[in-house]
Amino acid sequence: MSNVLQALDAVRNEAIPAIRPGDSVSVHVKIKEGDRERIQEFKGTVIRLRKGGSQEAVTVRRIASSGVGVERTFPLRSPRVSKIVVERHNQVRRAQLYFMRGRTGKSARLKQKFDN
Repeated sequence: MSNVLQALDAVRNEAIPAIRPGDSVSVHVKIKEGDRERIQEFKGTVIRLRKGGSQEAVTVRRIASSGVGVERTFPLRSPRVSKIVVERHNQVRRAQLYFMRGRTGKSARLKQKFDN
């Protein structure tokens, strides 16, 4: 039975580091437009991390230029995600940061976590 599960399991991308909720990340996604393909960067804060083998996903939230919050969920085992860069580790006390949806301005900031 375990051979069947391993056959269905997607290959882990080595360009994705260990990330935690609260991290400020930059996700590089492959976008296909017509016959061309380019890489688009999505910078934001990780508000949710779903584990579960090949179903692993991360939800990243950022504030757009018009002040509207934008959230995108990225499957971590997808070939469309080329790499994830962790820019900053923030200190949080929750696993899922849904309270960030109601925050704007200075109240939406998180304290930086320093590893001593």
